[in-house]
Amino acid sequence: MVVEGKHQVRLFSFIFCTMTMIHMFCLLFVLQLLPITGATESEIVGGKDSKPHSRRYMASLQIQGHHSCGGILIRKDFVLTAAHCPQHKNMIVVLGAHNIRKKEKSQQKIQVAKYYQHPEYSEFENDIMLIKLKTNATLNKYVAPIELPKQDGKTPANIKCVVAGWGKTGVNNPASDVLKETTEKIQFSFECKNIWAQYFNPKRMICTKFNKKTGGVCQGDSGGPLICNNKPQGITAFTLKTDCNDPKYPHIFTKIGFFIPWIKEIMQA
Repeated sequence: MVVEGKHQVRLFSFIFCTMTMIHMFCLLFVLQLLPITGATESEIVGGKDSKPHSRRYMASLQIQGHHSCGGILIRKDFVLTAAHCPQHKNMIVVLGAHNIRKKEKSQQKIQVAKYYQHPEYSEFENDIMLIKLKTNATLNKYVAPIELPKQDGKTPANIKCVVAGWGKTGVNNPASDVLKETTEKIQFSFECKNIWAQYFNPKRMICTKFNKKTGGVCQGDSGGPLICNNKPQGITAFTLKTDCNDPKYPHIFTKIGFFIPWIKEIMQA
């Protein structure tokens, strides 16, 4: 895809997955080719360790023991995540985890029964997927679903929201074994449209602003939640490839409220 303009900057997108000695990551990136090259990758930079099991809805989607994406438990048998996350036959959904590298007694490891990728998913648009669990999660003090937001509910600009995940902790730093979190502020949609142009759909997406100190989401955090007023308003979708911690480029989340009818249809079926 080519974006023509004053500087004729070219953009293209891709889904990036990589397996390291420790983790597997997947995230949809927008890669911008600039006159001066140089890639940096960052994660929840400046964030803090979450209080263990304070976010009982968090899920780690794992392939052969390696974290690939985040997810949100929304019912005892369904997890919500991003459509660009892998649909692997051996995927395991880990619930009740704080440190995903330890065998915590609180953890529940459940196989996937079926993937429900949105039927109109295409790179940026409709980046949402439901995962049906093979067995129901046991709800307790470590594991509990989170209530979905209202259909097409409004999230005001400038309010602080929480993002969480097991992604990397900085440029060239390893991924975090423990769940980390930080805050990002909701950005005005018109500002995101000015920056991301055709890649941002204000009806189906939310964008956030952040600073380098507090950081935010990136590689390894796909599918994780954007929590505003204790409700999951967004699913981590995409950001700038060359520097996820560049405040000039807002982070983009799939707007959950827009997809409530589709979510209900799948779960009721």
